Amino acid sequence: MRVQAPRRSRRRWLLTRDFLRVVARLYSRVRVDGLEKLPAGPSILCFSHQNWADPFYVCAAVPGRPRVYFFGPEQEDMRRGFRNRVMRWSGTVVPFRPGKRGLVAATRLAESLIAGGGTIAIAGEGRIHSGESELLPLLDGPAYLAVRSGVPIVPVAINGTGWLGFRRLVLVKFGAPIAPSDVAAAATREVMDETTARTWSALHALLAGFPDRPAPHLIGRLLTELFNDWPEGARPPVPLRKD
Repeated sequence: MRVQAPRRSRRRWLLTRDFLRVVARLYSRVRVDGLEKLPAGPSILCFSHQNWADPFYVCAAVPGRPRVYFFGPEQEDMRRGFRNRVMRWSGTVVPFRPGKRGLVAATRLAESLIAGGGTIAIAGEGRIHSGESELLPLLDGPAYLAVRSGVPIVPVAINGTGWLGFRRLVLVKFGAPIAPSDVAAAATREVMDETTARTWSALHALLAGFPDRPAPHLIGRLLTELFNDWPEGARPPVPLRKD
């Protein structure tokens, strides 16, 4: 893990955040709601995930403190590939290898970063999805880290990244913190399931009502799919809604 994700100075985090904030706000009209709900200390940011660029918009929304680390990506070697090298340089990621190899070490690193005052951001669905108001089932990771570390989960809804059209609105909404102490203090299956269910309900409610928008011009379509990894092999259709 020291090779894949070496510890970096706080200055690199601030440089990375400021750069991504500028890029995101130049390309999109970014609006942030509910930032006052973000705890001053460590927490788990469980964000919805439609696009590879979602972490950019998280960085565009969060303050400089506490420092935010992203749990993931799932990469064989962070020293290969331009994007991986940039993330490794920034010191903002807690990676693990495909097939969940190294997941135990990554979890331990995340817990130590939380203990040191850091916040961990996780795409709780574990993959991207299609549909602005849709939300896939959440994995156990956010609940596990929150309960084990004794920090709250903050649901973060990102709307507007389904298609990355130039100067289109991207809305980042922070929900009320979900304190694991409200449920229990041990990471039992019952506690994990209940905490995950509460987080899913809160995040789903934050996403509701944002319209699905048509695909943008060619450049916007290419940018949208630049690094998207669809398990289905291609973008799935947006689920039909029942009236």
